[in-house]
Amino acid sequence: METMTHRIVLELPESLIQRVEAIAIRQKQSLETLLIDLIDQAIDNIPLEFLPDEQILALCDRQMEANDQAQLSELLAQQREGDLSSDEQQKLDSLMEIYRQGLIEKARATQIAVERKLRSSLGFDFTEVQ
Repeated sequence: METMTHRIVLELPESLIQRVEAIAIRQKQSLETLLIDLIDQAIDNIPLEFLPDEQILALCDRQMEANDQAQLSELLAQQREGDLSSDEQQKLDSLMEIYRQGLIEKARATQIAVERKLRSSLGFDFTEVQ
């Protein structure tokens, strides 16, 4: 299936073009291909402030995947007993990082939800009262 494309004309500062061209040359890519890749990556890492209300609320309520949560609990119990292999320690470290990042994202989403009056600072959902 062919991907639909749209032509967009942008005026970009010369300094930005020079930087992107240098990267394109190093990567052996066309300027157009590199810009498409960069935009695609930027969209995947869009700041939470740009997300719609529904996605912000979903992030506020998001939980760690059940499989990951169960494995994290099991590995933490093994760690308390001093019974972790190096592979298990690496997995624990990885799961703890996922957990920490999730908490940070959830806290940031909650802050945005409060600013947008979607939630109170105590977790009350203003949309339920309307």
